[in-house]
Amino acid sequence: MNKVMLLGRLTRDPEVRYTQANNTLVCQFTLAVNRRFKQEGQPDADFINIVAWNKTGEFCSKYFAKGQQVAVCGRIQTRNYDDK
Repeated sequence: MNKVMLLGRLTRDPEVRYTQANNTLVCQFTLAVNRRFKQEGQPDADFINIVAWNKTGEFCSKYFAKGQQVAVCGRIQTRNYDDK
């Protein structure tokens, strides 16, 4: 099972764009999630990139703003990029 719940603040206003293939709405924003325990030399928060599609993305773009605290439920997907 791949399910995650995050509570944090938006680092900037959500960005909306549409895919070229089928004109699907995509909303992207970054969530700053505070760490429970502070370790020396480590940042106080983790910055998680969030992508919302279609109606969920439309909702996020309409009601979310920079600095607002929000809860996000979804799944985590990681990607790797190797540069030549």
